[in-house]
Amino acid sequence: MAGRIPDRDIAAIRERTRIEDVVGEYVALKRAGADSMKGLCPFHDEKSPSFHVRPNHGHFHCFGCGEGGDVYAFLQKIDHIGFVEAVEQMAERIGYSISYEGGGGAAVRKDRGTRARLVAANAAAQEFYAERLRSPEAQAARDYLTERNFDEAAWQMFGCGYAPGGWDTLTKHLRGRGFEEKELIAAGLSKEGRRGPIDRFHRRLLWPIRNLAGDVIGFGARRIHDDDQMSAKYLNTPETILYRKSEVLFGLDLAKREIAKGHQAVVVEGYTDVMAMHLAGVRTAVASCGTAFGDEHLSMLRRLLMDDSYFRGEIIYTFDGDAAGQAAAMKAFDGDQKIAGKSFVCIAPDGMDPCELRQDQGDAAVRDLVARRIPMFQFVVKAILAEHDLETAEGRAEALRRAVPVVARIKESTLRDNYAVQLAERVGWNNIGQVRTRVREEARRAARTPVEIAPKRRGGEGEEAERPVGLARPRPRDPVLWPQREALKSALQYPAIAGTVFDSLPPETFTHPAYAAIRGAMSEAGGASCGLGGGEWVDAVGRTLTDPTAQSLVSELAVEEIPADEDRIPRYITGVIARLQEVWVGEQVADLKSRLQRVSPATESDEFHSLLGDLVALEQYRRSLLDQAIGDTQGGLAG
Repeated sequence: MAGRIPDRDIAAIRERTRIEDVVGEYVALKRAGADSMKGLCPFHDEKSPSFHVRPNHGHFHCFGCGEGGDVYAFLQKIDHIGFVEAVEQMAERIGYSISYEGGGGAAVRKDRGTRARLVAANAAAQEFYAERLRSPEAQAARDYLTERNFDEAAWQMFGCGYAPGGWDTLTKHLRGRGFEEKELIAAGLSKEGRRGPIDRFHRRLLWPIRNLAGDVIGFGARRIHDDDQMSAKYLNTPETILYRKSEVLFGLDLAKREIAKGHQAVVVEGYTDVMAMHLAGVRTAVASCGTAFGDEHLSMLRRLLMDDSYFRGEIIYTFDGDAAGQAAAMKAFDGDQKIAGKSFVCIAPDGMDPCELRQDQGDAAVRDLVARRIPMFQFVVKAILAEHDLETAEGRAEALRRAVPVVARIKESTLRDNYAVQLAERVGWNNIGQVRTRVREEARRAARTPVEIAPKRRGGEGEEAERPVGLARPRPRDPVLWPQREALKSALQYPAIAGTVFDSLPPETFTHPAYAAIRGAMSEAGGASCGLGGGEWVDAVGRTLTDPTAQSLVSELAVEEIPADEDRIPRYITGVIARLQEVWVGEQVADLKSRLQRVSPATESDEFHSLLGDLVALEQYRRSLLDQAIGDTQGGLAG
């Protein structure tokens, strides 16, 4: 039986893992405060960053779609894995040895069929293939690479390999390494044959395909022998739990840091094109694997580019100069409207691809190709005009009809007007003002027409993704509820400071059902003064909740910024709790006043004076709380 991972190990691994490093492999993060980072959410499409990470607290939350949690929750959502696999993946990452309970040992370490086992199988296969590339049988594969100016250092950099002949050479090798047949089939390395599993790839040059974390998750294989029984030039690993072709880009593991640093990505069409670009010094090049470059790929690059309404990233498409290349460029243009940054096209002379260009003219020519890029709009308009006879009135009118909507899609009004003038001149339309007017009208019409938004990666869609149904969600800036929100936020993020004062607040202090549920969960988890902190404390609170709204609110409050400088946070928290106490005491004052009005000072003198004394004391206490709240929160009050 598989062993259980102890809670102490789960907490220790979480504590030692830098969540910003893990998230940063998927999302470009920027500083947004003393202990806050933000980026574009990887779980839904958005134009402005609403995805926040709190490194010191080990939590993330998206204020757009509501996804949030600790580093384990992030991995579960982003990689489609279970909790145990997320914990084991992080343990392996930081070199932590898990002490399994209840019969763990070797059975747990083998962990048959899980994501970790499939990653291990792919890694072992890559080592095997790389070693076989040096065998006599792989001479044709080595020649293919050498003829394209890729030396052995380049092979190693990209992990190139060779799949040998024989029906089950790799399968037998990996079985000898302890992998089961079902694991090899699940990983896409083997497939069912008439007499048992056989290798998926035979006598082909291979490139390992890696995810953002650098794990080998699949392979791309090129035909190099004329007598290869498979006529397809390229074969890829089939869809597996690791490899989803719409969510992977070859070379992205090598390019991701340069893309984030330089705010530029170059999209090419093949494995050797990526190699040529990187070796020529263009280290932001990537390529899709076994499918056309699509919306999911674009979303991946946007998150690394930090492409939003405030910062503008740049995507450069390189296509072959033939008709197919132009068609690919036109398709890219259709999807390009989903990014805010500028997009460009570069096409090599004489129809060469980047690999051929480097082979023919050297590294400098490849770099120059990228430097001489032209705007995507310019390329598309040029392609449209080339399809029409501009010597005839009919040809000019039709060209204008097709090109105007393209120019109208340019977001910057000044740039759009300039392109409208250029369009009129290229078409040979004498009335430039008329063309400019048509472009402006089309732009306004398009702005009024609802635009289809690309689907969210993990289900749901749109800028504000659908949230789970549960308790009513409080408005974040509700001035009446503001003290409750700030107090809960303070107790989640700084429990040691909020401590016993927060724990002493009566439950009825929290009037909104969702806030009351979180307050109750904190009490059930031991209270703010229980000694827990960081992700362990937030996780303990979250575990006691069953309502989806309250669970989402916990992760939201755990990362929401506290409006105070680091050195003033203790005073701010004291002031917030004082304000919440003041609100509650104010309600007691109102209740006492109501009771006093119903008591006669003449006939019920003792009760009247007792209530009056209580009222005076409460009023004094209330004023002291209000003074403390105003002094410590320094204008942060909302009521």
